[in-house]
Amino acid sequence: MPEIEYFYSAHSIYAYLGSARIMEIAQAAGRTLVHRPIDLHQSVPAGGASSFKERSTKHRAYFFRREIDRWSEERNAPVMTGYPQYHQNDMALCNGMVIAGVQQGQAVDQLVHAMLKSHWLEDTDLADRDTLARLGKSVGLDPEPLLDAAMSEEIKAVYQANTDEAIARSVFGSPTYFVDEDMFYGQDRLEMVERALRQPYAPSKVA
Repeated sequence: MPEIEYFYSAHSIYAYLGSARIMEIAQAAGRTLVHRPIDLHQSVPAGGASSFKERSTKHRAYFFRREIDRWSEERNAPVMTGYPQYHQNDMALCNGMVIAGVQQGQAVDQLVHAMLKSHWLEDTDLADRDTLARLGKSVGLDPEPLLDAAMSEEIKAVYQANTDEAIARSVFGSPTYFVDEDMFYGQDRLEMVERALRQPYAPSKVA
């Protein structure tokens, strides 16, 4: 089945805001979402952007609050008041769980959505194994095989390979979607993703 490549981290606010919509778009287009969780601590600076903590107060107030609130309303994706208290935790476990699911042939679309939603609506800790087990069960998956593999050397290697490939392909943030090698950064480009699936955009005129 034709694919949509999907680079993100399982705690990303903008991945959450676009999560339900990208699943709808993929299903309508008969495309499979190829989940490629990445380490944003590597990909963001490699793309030339400053870390979120280094950005100005005004930038954070706009991009990480006002824009969140507007897109939450626009996408009908409710978010908590304030900022998740566990957001700065290492996300290797939850991202690894997703990769393990992919490696084990599981459908992980709903698992990823559950992670994103719980983090941004219920303030859950996505670095906590018990929390991830609960989320896995909530979408009908047996979480233990996924969690047992999530921090294995094999899954860590795939996680790093995803991140390296993202950097090589100029993926500098989450979420980023590829439709037939055409890159779309940000959930605010989902309407363009939908259009590209119907009718590809003309190639760039810049060499």
